[in-house]
Amino acid sequence: MLDVLLNQIEKRRQEMIALAAQYGLNSEVVIEKSKELDKLLNEYQRKKANQKQSVL
Repeated sequence: MLDVLLNQIEKRRQEMIALAAQYGLNSEVVIEKSKELDKLLNEYQRKKANQKQSVL
């Protein structure tokens, strides 16, 4: 499950980088992609923390 999430994170990151190169860092499309990436990163951190707690 975490591997799938990591793949999604990497895909969004690459998309954001490409959009930033095309439209600039302050463009709305880049900001929206950044928010999507933030959500995925938060989800990953939550799942990783839960995984560690369940091991303990």
